[in-house]
Amino acid sequence: MTSQNRFGQIRDDLFLSDDEGLLNMEKIYLWLSSESYWATDRDRETIQRSFDFSYPIGVYQGTRQVGVARIVSDTATFAWLCDVFVDADFRGRGVGTWLVEASLEWAASNGVKRVILATRDAHDVYARQGFQPLKHPDYWMALDTRPQA
Repeated sequence: MTSQNRFGQIRDDLFLSDDEGLLNMEKIYLWLSSESYWATDRDRETIQRSFDFSYPIGVYQGTRQVGVARIVSDTATFAWLCDVFVDADFRGRGVGTWLVEASLEWAASNGVKRVILATRDAHDVYARQGFQPLKHPDYWMALDTRPQA
C-alpha cells in the first residue's frame, strides 16, 4: 500500500519512518521466519505480500533496519497491529514502544478507534500503551485454517 511518510521521527541515533522504500524485506523475512514465534511457517513470498497490503513502520540506525511493525486496516474503523519485531541488539531501548506509539498515532490520524493485537509474551509492553484484554471475548470468533500443533 502506498504510504505517506507521516513519520520521520528521530530519537538518539534512530530514525522511525513509514517509507516503504526503506524496508529491508530480507531482514524482516529472517526475523519473522526464524526469530519470531508467530511467523515461522511463513515463506518469503507470504511475508512480502503481507507487507505489500499493509501499512508498515520501520526503525533504522542509518541504513540498518532495527525494528518493524505492520498495521492491517480498512483505514476507517479497524486496525490490527502485528509483526512487531525489534532486532535483539536494540531491545531494551524503547524501540518496540516507539513502534507501538507510532502505530497508534497512525490509527488516530485515520480516525480508527479500534486497534487489536495478539501477543504471547509482551502484555506489559502493550498495556503501557493502553491495550487491555478484550472486554467481550465471547463476541469474537476466528477461522484458523493453519495446521495445529
